[in-house]
Amino acid sequence: MFASFDEWDLMDSSSPTKVLRGLRCVCFLAVAVCSVLLAGCRVLAPIPIPVASQQIAPELVQNNDPQFEIGQPQPVIDGIGWVVGIPDKILLWDRRVDRHKISEETILATADYLEQNNLPHVKVRVNQYAPLKDWKRLTQNKTVAWPWRYTLGTLSVAGETILPGRIIGGDHFNPFTQTIHLYSDIPAVALHEAAHAKDFTRRTYQGTYAAAYLFVPLWHETLASQDVFAYLEQTQDVPAMIEANRILYPAYGTYVGGALGNFVPNYSLPIYYAAVIAGHANGRMLSQQLQ
Repeated sequence: MFASFDEWDLMDSSSPTKVLRGLRCVCFLAVAVCSVLLAGCRVLAPIPIPVASQQIAPELVQNNDPQFEIGQPQPVIDGIGWVVGIPDKILLWDRRVDRHKISEETILATADYLEQNNLPHVKVRVNQYAPLKDWKRLTQNKTVAWPWRYTLGTLSVAGETILPGRIIGGDHFNPFTQTIHLYSDIPAVALHEAAHAKDFTRRTYQGTYAAAYLFVPLWHETLASQDVFAYLEQTQDVPAMIEANRILYPAYGTYVGGALGNFVPNYSLPIYYAAVIAGHANGRMLSQQLQ
């Protein structure tokens, strides 16, 4: 399993293999050092998303549908979804992740954020499966150019249809339909998705910005999380800030770990988990400071 002393001695220290090993060690050390140095630091500074103007499709505001739609209780389906979401519950260490039963607290927190940020066109589907309605919203969302709507937009709605979040979970914002899909009963997560909606609404080329997310999601995620912290700091809601620290930092770690793992694919998994653990440590340190 391990190379003997003689075998290591015969290796050329300048060989590509040796260089790669060195780079991998550097990556591991970088993650480890960052985990220690960043503990208790406001990596995600509370910075609100600046909005000079909004790009809103009138058709999404003029329809008579309620802004919030809640899926009918389906004990068997929701029970399956809860079980499927166990890995994410463990990863973020919160049993409310992919709970598929959303409390009034989470809904009201989302509604307040949308109202204060003037986002009447954003639909919120609370544990609801409605692909036909989403397809209609896709055709109405003229703020996204039609080439993007009927390529990436179509694929996004098709993905939500074939892989229903009602079972597989996964809170997210779909910029092509301007719809927030909630399956977790965590206000901070809901606010994060609403912040994505705020970010996209100020963009002139929303389809291009959505396509960019496929390659550099860390940028979009940073802006959304920073806006949530700025919003909670403005409201002076300390319990909500503590919750946001505990859940948004490890969630952010999944994107940081994914980005770092691209440089060393063979070690992407340990780097991914190291970044998540660092997020947990940092979030808890910040929460202790608030407490």
